[in-house]
Amino acid sequence: MSALYTIWLRDLTRFLRNRSRIVTSLAQPLLYLAIFGTGLSSLLSGTSSLGGVGFTAFVYPGVIGLTIMFTALFTAISVVYDREFGFLKEVLVSPAPRLAVALGKVASGSTIALLQGVLTLPLAWLLGLPLTLGQVAQLVGIMAVLAAVCTALGLLVSTRLRGIEGYNVIINFLMMPLFLLSGALFPLAGLPGWMNVLVRINPMAYATDALRQVVLAGAAQPGFLAASRLHPVSLDVLVLLGFFIVFLVPAVRAFSKQE
Repeated sequence: MSALYTIWLRDLTRFLRNRSRIVTSLAQPLLYLAIFGTGLSSLLSGTSSLGGVGFTAFVYPGVIGLTIMFTALFTAISVVYDREFGFLKEVLVSPAPRLAVALGKVASGSTIALLQGVLTLPLAWLLGLPLTLGQVAQLVGIMAVLAAVCTALGLLVSTRLRGIEGYNVIINFLMMPLFLLSGALFPLAGLPGWMNVLVRINPMAYATDALRQVVLAGAAQPGFLAASRLHPVSLDVLVLLGFFIVFLVPAVRAFSKQE
């Protein structure tokens, strides 16, 4: 636990001392909403097809998920940096168990991504979506699980690569399909068969589905949420936990075999 806490504290301290990164994290969701929400809303003639809410409000849960995914995946690049600059070698030859080091990386990346996600919550009030304390608590729980899933995926990729350039290429290749097939920009009901298969194996789809049900509860028409959802929120979270285990186990095993 001491080693896990030390790794977690080190990465979190580096994040909190990087003011430019924090400012960027505040501007990023606004940029996404301006581009996706305002830009694409001009293609729609009304809000009836979206359960009575505006398109910007509809894509807002997806923007929360995208912010968390982006932060978590690029936080995991610290493993590659630590390897190139020699810090990881010092950690691996220390008495600290490698399992604790790997879990510390997952914990720190998840915490940073969760903090980024929490910073997007005040935007709900700007969009006319006042959240209750119960909704905020549910959203924080869903965001924490999503942050852990994406960090575990980033760790799985980073442990198998040697260069920063390779990690950036693969992560950028993964991010767009994960986001575009998450249902962030369109309802998931009535999709073609081949696209529906891709949605079902995309963890971001379950996260966006759960976030949207909580955010739009009370704002959108109940029939719309029931017709457009993948699963109830509780089942979405269970599926996300399954993805977390699927990503974490091989990531920890690969990390433990590093030299």
